[in-house]
Amino acid sequence: MTEVATDGWFWAGTALCAVSLVICVVMTFIRTFPDDFSILSVAAVELFLIVYGVGAIFRQTGGEPLQGELWEFWGYVLTALVVSLVAVVWAVTDKTRWSNLVMAAVGPTIFVMLYRLQVIWFG
Repeated sequence: MTEVATDGWFWAGTALCAVSLVICVVMTFIRTFPDDFSILSVAAVELFLIVYGVGAIFRQTGGEPLQGELWEFWGYVLTALVVSLVAVVWAVTDKTRWSNLVMAAVGPTIFVMLYRLQVIWFG
């Protein structure tokens, strides 16, 4: 598990998820509708996941093998992409305070998925 603790991808994603969580929770309390900051913070998480996926393709084709199952790894990546996308679509269609809270759930959810991705990668 030492690789998980030193992997830059994991720590960058963790920081981004934490910032998104804080922004979305704060906006839940101060806004009665989805705020641009909330939507953009979740969009940043989505962008990170896209870059993470492209980076994973290069790492795997460059000879860095997965310790877990390939289908499981890519299943997590695709699911993470869908989770953040659904939260943004929810926020755009449901103009209530609770949309910010739904987007706040993206940060911790993606963090757990990133941790699991690292465990699959490094074993």
